[in-house]
Amino acid sequence: MMKKFLILFMCFNIGIAKSANFSTKAASAMLIDYDSGAEIVSKNPDELMPPSSMLKLMTLTVLFDAIKSGNLKMDDELIASENADYKNPQWYPASKMCLTTGQKITVQDAILGIIVLSAGDASVVVAEHLAGSESKFSELMQKKATEIGMEKSTFGNASGLPHEHNLMTSRELTMLAKYIITEYPDIYPLFATKRFEFTDTKTDWCREWTKTHTMNYNRLLFSMPGADGLKTGHTDKGGYGVVASAKIGGRRLIGVINGFRGRGHDALAEEMKKLLNYGYQNTQTKVFYRAGDTLLKIPVWYGIRPDIEVITNENVAITLPKSESLKNIRVLARYEEPIAAPVKAGQEVGTVVIEKNGEIIKRIPMIAKEKVRKIQFFGRVFKNISVMIRGK
Repeated sequence: MMKKFLILFMCFNIGIAKSANFSTKAASAMLIDYDSGAEIVSKNPDELMPPSSMLKLMTLTVLFDAIKSGNLKMDDELIASENADYKNPQWYPASKMCLTTGQKITVQDAILGIIVLSAGDASVVVAEHLAGSESKFSELMQKKATEIGMEKSTFGNASGLPHEHNLMTSRELTMLAKYIITEYPDIYPLFATKRFEFTDTKTDWCREWTKTHTMNYNRLLFSMPGADGLKTGHTDKGGYGVVASAKIGGRRLIGVINGFRGRGHDALAEEMKKLLNYGYQNTQTKVFYRAGDTLLKIPVWYGIRPDIEVITNENVAITLPKSESLKNIRVLARYEEPIAAPVKAGQEVGTVVIEKNGEIIKRIPMIAKEKVRKIQFFGRVFKNISVMIRGK
């Protein structure tokens, strides 16, 4: 086999403005570029903190999996137990849809209730339907977190109400947000819902409650064009927090703030707006190839096909301060050819390397797009004869 490299892309001068450091009074903050995954801002990103209602993003993720697999449909009905009844003392100070024991709600109303109203009672209904109990559902949340790569986060309930096991980091909240945006493109637009009035109430008290609780707690949706999610949270002990995303000019950023002591959700939205605007104003992202794009074809030795298409499972992209030029950026494919058959789909066959001024700044595995079976014995004999006679 012969080691080879191929220049896939070269960049020339693009950068301009000078960037400044971002400062926030929040205890923890994180800002990443969706396409490149690059960290733009990080303050205590790996510190475990109570996530309050931001934890409901994991509740929703488990629910979205059930919908994606076909086990649940948006118009399926879920039944509220006594644990979700608005008269249960835990819901007195908490955000809720105002459900009563035995009441039925659709899956879609539960989702909108959780996203817009931060309804803890709806979270319990979802948990009990999918796992039988909230504690069992917490195990599903933990399993899903591990699958995503969230190694630190722990879960004690589905609602985000104070619990010793409800702990997440800002870094892992950005990971979760990116996962939701990527894996559930048909459902994600619901996170941009600004108002939701739940009208199927069963008591006079709840009718009054639901009339005055319709606006999304994520005030960023109202103040920043391009903002389209995701979830806020608040407890007296932990302060305010928000997981947010915005897409402007085709570029998406994801931000997390936790432990913010400002005055209410409006102040929280302004802090997040500053964080996101900092990313847009001071950084630039260059996407060379999208995940799944064909990068090149590599010859296959003894394969039923002469070559194989090579892709990556993630974007080939970088984010840099605007003060740094994209000049002299090279994207290289490093591999050995020919690849010996059989080749499995997803098999690593090389590496994409991004260099700046000759220094490697990022590596991404290249994988085979499809499998290539090995030709039979007589085919290999004829191949050897062809090589001896024609050199190929």
